[in-house]
This record gives sequence, C-alpha cells and structure tokens, in this order.
Amino acid sequence: MAIDLKQFHDVFFEEAEEHLAAIERLLLNLDVTRPDPEDINGIFRAAHSIKGGANMFGFGEIGALTHAMETVLDRVRAGALNISSDIVDTVLRANDVVRGALAAQRSGGVVDAASAQAIGSRLEKIASAIGRAGALVPGAARPAEATPGDAGEGAGKAAGVSEGQSAPPADFGFFEENLPEQADSGEAARGDEHAGFDPASPAVTHVPGVAESLSIRVSTTKIDRLIDLVGELVIGHSILRREHEVRMSDTIDALALGLANVERNLRDLQDAALSIRMIPIAFVFNRFPRMVRDLAQKLGKKVELAMVGEGTELDKALIERITDPLTHLVRNAIDHGIEMPDARAAAGKPESGKVTLRASHLGGSIVIEVSDDGCGLPRDSILAKARERGIAVPDSISDAQVWQMIFEPGFSTAKQVTDVSGRGVGMDVVRRNIHEMGGRVEIHTEANHGTRISIKLPLTLAILEGMSVRVGKEVFIIPLSYIAEALQPTATSVSTVAGRGRVVVVRGEYLPVVSLAEVFNLPGDAQRYEDGILAILEAEGGRSALFIDELLGQHQVVIKSLETNYRKVPGMSGATIMGDGRVALILDVPHIVGKAHSRLDRAA
Repeated sequence: MAIDLKQFHDVFFEEAEEHLAAIERLLLNLDVTRPDPEDINGIFRAAHSIKGGANMFGFGEIGALTHAMETVLDRVRAGALNISSDIVDTVLRANDVVRGALAAQRSGGVVDAASAQAIGSRLEKIASAIGRAGALVPGAARPAEATPGDAGEGAGKAAGVSEGQSAPPADFGFFEENLPEQADSGEAARGDEHAGFDPASPAVTHVPGVAESLSIRVSTTKIDRLIDLVGELVIGHSILRREHEVRMSDTIDALALGLANVERNLRDLQDAALSIRMIPIAFVFNRFPRMVRDLAQKLGKKVELAMVGEGTELDKALIERITDPLTHLVRNAIDHGIEMPDARAAAGKPESGKVTLRASHLGGSIVIEVSDDGCGLPRDSILAKARERGIAVPDSISDAQVWQMIFEPGFSTAKQVTDVSGRGVGMDVVRRNIHEMGGRVEIHTEANHGTRISIKLPLTLAILEGMSVRVGKEVFIIPLSYIAEALQPTATSVSTVAGRGRVVVVRGEYLPVVSLAEVFNLPGDAQRYEDGILAILEAEGGRSALFIDELLGQHQVVIKSLETNYRKVPGMSGATIMGDGRVALILDVPHIVGKAHSRLDRAA
C-alpha cells in the first residue's frame, strides 16, 4: 500500500528548523583555535539528519546542499581539515540557504537554485583541500578510509566507537539515523565551556542554558480552541458567582461550597491550559548570536553578546510578535550604542562592547531588557532634532519624556543614512507592536555608560489582570500594570492652569487630569472632583490622573479582540464579558496618557 509522505512534511520542516538552529548555535560557540570534537560531531549529525529527511521526501536541492555541508564537516572531524573562520562563515551561509530552501518548500515557492549551487560549489572547493592541512582536531582519529559519497559510512572508527557497539539515540528522532559515532545528544544544548571566538567574531555567553525536556507537537488550532473554552468557563463562573451574590437569601451553603470548588478547579484548569502555550524565550534569543556576529563584522566593531534568563517562558503568541521589536533594539544597540574599538579604548573602556539580553518574571508579567555599555542616548541631540522637526519641547521636560521622543515616527539622530539605520524607521513600530501586546517600554540611559530598554509584557494575551471602574452606567477595565495608585481628590486639589487644562498636584508633581466621561462623551455621576476617584496611570514615560466615578474591584478578565469582532476603536485595546453578561471595554492606557501629555506639551 502506497503511503502519502506529504502527511509527514510538517514534522520534517519543524525538525529541520531545530537542526539548523543547533548548527548555528554550535558554530557560533565554536573556538576555532581549540575546537571541541563533540561540537563538531553535533554539527555534522544535524546536517546529516536534514539530508536524510530531505532525500526521503524528494527535496533534492536541500539534500545536495546538506550533503556538501556534512562532507566538509566530516573532513574536519576526521582531522583532514583544520576548522577556520572561513569554514565557519561558509557553513553558516550554507545554513541560511538551506533555511530559505525549507521556507520555499513549505510555502510552495521556488527554491533559489543559483544560491544553493553557488554555496555548494564553495563547500566542495573547501572539501577538496583534504590532504593539504594534516593537523588533527584534538581528540579525533583519522579514518582508515573516507568515502565522499556518504560521510556517515565508515566514520565509526574515527570517533572511537568499536564495531558492534550500540549507539545512543539520535538528537531528533523522527528522521534521524543511528550513527555509530554518536555520543550523548547534549551537544545541541551545550556551548558554555567553549564559548570563545575567532578574534574577528564576538563572544557569546549563555547565562544560563535551557534544560532539555520531553515534548509533544500539538496543533495550535487545538490549543487555541482549548483556551477559548477555558475563557467561556471563566465567564460562566462569573455569571454563577454574581447570581449567588444577588440571590444570597435564596441560596444554600452547598451552592456556595460548590462554587468555591468550581472556582479552584477552574483556576487550575486555566493555568494548565495556558501553560501549554508557554515557550522558553530562548526560541527568540537564540537567533541573535548570529545577527550580532554578522552586524559587528560589517560595522567593524567588537561586540560580546550575553543572554540571561533564556528559560523564562511566555505565551507562544507573544514569542512570535516580540521577535521583530527585539531585533530592531539589538541592531540599534550595536549601531548607535556600541562605539568603535578605538573610541572605546580612548574612553578607557574595553575595545569589545557588550550587549545583554535579559528576561525574567515579575509578578504576573515578563520583563525583557536589551542593554549595552555604549555611549548612551544624547539628550541634547535628541532635543535639537525634536525642535528641528517642530515637536513642542517644554523647558521643564524630564529625561524620561526626552527618551520617549526616539519612538516618534521618522525620528533619528544619525548623521548619515546607512543600510543598517538612519532613516528613523523602526522605533515607532517597536513601540506600537509592544503596545498592541498590552505591554509598555521604558528607557534608562547614562552618558558614556550605556542604555537599557525594558519591555514589560503580560505572560499571555488571553487573560488580563485588570481593575474594573465605573463611569455613569458603563464599566471599563484598566490593565493593572498601568495603575500606580488611586486617590480621592479634595475640592482644591484639582486646578486649571491657563492654556494647559486641568492638573492635580501629587507629591509635588503636576499631572494632567483626564476625565474618562469626557473622553467617551458619557454622562458621569460625579459632577465634582471630590465625589469621584483619580486613578494615577503610568505610561509613555509620563503619568496622568484619570477621573472616574468609582473603583469596582480587581479581577482577571478574558480578553476579546475588538478589531476582530467589530473594528479598531481609538482609546480601546479590547473588550471582555463581565459576570452580569455585559460587555466591558479595556482601556488603551498608553493612548490616553499620550494624548494628555501631548495637550500639555502643545500648550507649553
């Protein structure tokens, strides 16, 4: 009976991507002066695995190119070729071409045969140098005979595995062959002990690594459906709880006990369902060593990359959307932040600059930081550029507000435009993307000491910790991460400043007052400030006071997309269904705070 191999294509593509990532990671961590044989073996096995799967499914270009890669690697691990920065660069470029070919095959596109042939010819030329460089890789033994046609055969003796000795299981088992030379499959997660680079390349430090774990592949459609069902259960529970509270006199203790059990089990189910979609941020971080290496070489800079907290987990949906913002921030840190080696030496700094990626959990949020030890942001240059572009700059502007200006569309202080940066495109997109994920971004910088950009995100896009507030008969949700405090104003605490609107003084700081009833043209109950509440909100590098009728309480809400189910509404980031069945809108706090400060800046 014929078997339709197309049903296995997705599995092959996913495993091939894992192998490509392992090749890149091991190559970037390789010390070309003292290569670890286990790292060389790990790179070889990954290329061999891709070749086997590609040939099985008829992807000829991929099979031929990975065969050329493993031939070079086989010569290196056998000691017939000395590993060099040229070989590392060539294999890395071949890795990129294979990745592009996989993407083309997956999407039904056309493989770039010219690029594959060009890099394949380069690999064959390197492999043909056998015999010209006879030094052995430390710990490797020469094979009695190596056959170019299949690098896997006859290699067992080269790795010191005796005939008849059983081999450990493969790295990724679906399409892997049991190669006799395999040792323990931990190479793909290693790299800490031999993190040195060729002098032309930056160093990479992993602090700490990500532990391997057993996993299964589950369709994201099934997971999303599970998350939706959990959300509906949360809504249903809220309705039951409200009914219990409203009809307290008509209920019995058994109903209250049952509701408590449902609530406890529901919370456990919710946590378990959300955890399915949680992925280590290493999936994002691990693509940066290659980018840093290439960009540093292109700019003539020396850069060391450190990655901290790679095992920190967050929602898969966030993983997919945070990649582009982080890529832009890392590129900016290298291009604008890190100085040239001679400039760093003149300033008494090490010639090699340092960029750090750090991730950690903070309460119910995740914090991702991109920091460098470069020159810092130039306050005077930013202010001059802002005035040049007609942006209102008050005399009393704070540092935090100055740093936020770099997120304005088209804003750049670069003296010349390059193919890396200088057009002012990117930072505004970074801020917009982060806000769309319900996050916030902050900048801390010090002249000649560097810059740290912190991104605070919710752990998931499905559930939100919020504060429900009331204006008239309408209920709104404020994401809890934006609320600094709440206070009840007195009759004299809110005043009107000529041309600047209403402000309130909170511990010596003048904050703009925004009436939520006026923002959405609603009839509010509180006609005087002393009859309502001011919620102090922090966003966009500033603080504002939001005037509301009443604080109702803090709770988790299930986020529903307004844009998907209705349309985009300015000032709103989503909606949720409350326990009484009514829809409550979730406020877009950065939008509201930004508008308030723009009004003050124009008036100034």
